[in-house]
Amino acid sequence: MPHVPLSLASLIDSLRRHKGIAHKRDIDRVLDALRAPGLPEASAWIGDDCAALPHGEGKHLLFAIEGFMNEFVAHDPWFAGWCGVMVNLSDIAAMGGRPLAVVDALWSDGEAQAQAVMAGMAAASKAFGVPIVGGHSNTRTAQGQLAVAVLGEAQQLLTSFAARPGDRLVAAIDLRGAYREPFDNWNAATEAPPERLRGDLGLLPTIAEARLAHAGKDISQAGLLGTVLMLMECSRVGVRIDLDRVPRAENVPLERWLRSFPSFGYVLACAPDRVGALVERFRARDISAADIGDIVEGARLELTLAGGMGTEHGVFWNLAQDTLMGITPSPAHVEAIDHVPA
Repeated sequence: MPHVPLSLASLIDSLRRHKGIAHKRDIDRVLDALRAPGLPEASAWIGDDCAALPHGEGKHLLFAIEGFMNEFVAHDPWFAGWCGVMVNLSDIAAMGGRPLAVVDALWSDGEAQAQAVMAGMAAASKAFGVPIVGGHSNTRTAQGQLAVAVLGEAQQLLTSFAARPGDRLVAAIDLRGAYREPFDNWNAATEAPPERLRGDLGLLPTIAEARLAHAGKDISQAGLLGTVLMLMECSRVGVRIDLDRVPRAENVPLERWLRSFPSFGYVLACAPDRVGALVERFRARDISAADIGDIVEGARLELTLAGGMGTEHGVFWNLAQDTLMGITPSPAHVEAIDHVPA
């Protein structure tokens, strides 16, 4: 049966119920314990892809951690291990950093599952050239659970808090892959040459250091729109996206694509006069990239989509009415953000 495209209204309704976005909404409740009076204020900005800790003149150490859904680890333990390394490295890159080392915490129901997970982690460690330097294991538990953390460093930060009205929004996604069924994980990594993986990941710190972009995030389990919402909430801005300009793999329905978790995918905010140079950095490495919209005053994520009856317009989310993560920059962070060079 041929796929029938959804109207924009139906697409918005479906994607608002995406469980990847629901997981991001859980962050607000989890953070409640860290809002108690008397706790030391974090120097890192909660809401970024990593904790960024000042380290030396103008540099930052980056800490990132990811936990994985139990059903994913049980269904595909090797790929879960691979992703444990890969998605953490993507978090480091999203903030303009280079990875240094990885550690993990692995629980499994027996040694076989643990070996499969570790084999995937080892394969990714070798492919990306980042060592696994320690961790914790327990092979005598009722179900498999995996968390992986990474340490990196950045010379020039990209942050979720620095997008400004007047910026353009660029999406860059590696389309040279396929879904790792049954999940919405777009895998353009496991069959790629290691040299390509390392070079592609290395684009982000060079982009940051060249000041071609000043804000961004890697596209996460929340999908492209959920990731943009997170960027909006941290930066206190609105965004308008033309969905027809989003880089998309051939023959993939738009609804599935917008909830997908690509192995290489980023949204970046940049000044209008830097769009061409930024997009060309990705295209030079055969990564699809495009200017997909603009960053504006306000708190709404507005979408347009070409349909059979003309261009449709809709509001995906209004953060002024319905927050996502409940992130509010502190006054010190606001002052620091205002001095981030564009």
